[in-house]
Amino acid sequence: MSRFSRIGLLIVVFALVMAYWFSPTVKAVTDGSLAAFATLDQAAIERFIQQWGPQAAAVSFFLMILQAIVAPLPAFLITFANASLFGAFWGGVLSWTSSMAGAALCFYLARILGREAVEKLTGKTVLESIDDFFTRYGKHTILICRLLPFVPFDPVSYAAGLTSLRFRSFFVATGLGQLPATVVYSCVGGMLAGGTYWLVTGLLILFALAILIMMVKKITQQRQKRR
Repeated sequence: MSRFSRIGLLIVVFALVMAYWFSPTVKAVTDGSLAAFATLDQAAIERFIQQWGPQAAAVSFFLMILQAIVAPLPAFLITFANASLFGAFWGGVLSWTSSMAGAALCFYLARILGREAVEKLTGKTVLESIDDFFTRYGKHTILICRLLPFVPFDPVSYAAGLTSLRFRSFFVATGLGQLPATVVYSCVGGMLAGGTYWLVTGLLILFALAILIMMVKKITQQRQKRR
């Protein structure tokens, strides 16, 4: 981590702390966001977002960024809430763009702070499991992990920042891999409850696994050709 990066990070952290303590709005949004997340209740998150009126979309965007940093809070609850409050299309756009911003932030935080700090944010065991994916699939890791609903989103972003992977490649793969889940969750987010939730989740997992199998087969064939 360069001296310039350290100084820049300290300035940003100081500014955020000052904003939290001296801006009633920032403090209210932050405290309210954490309280809403603590309930693990989609309805509670919806109520919290909705109470901000014209600023509701901005608050939802902030929520997604916050959960990216304070991993592993469930981002899909925000996606469901966005679909319910803003509709499938605009809620999906909001969820996708904010999750992309969160992924980019995690990527650069890892690149600036280093592995030791990332292990504290994600947990050493989780990070090591993501490392195994990078060992197996190399440059295809990001796309594969994004397509699998059971692979945690934010630790993958942090882990990518610790590699030599270029940000552009990471960003494109994240955008493409995250799109199917965002579309599915946004289209049915307002209807997901009980058995319906698990049915849709199961179908999404099967879809992701089908794509994963095809990708692994393709990678294997490419390696055999090189040999």
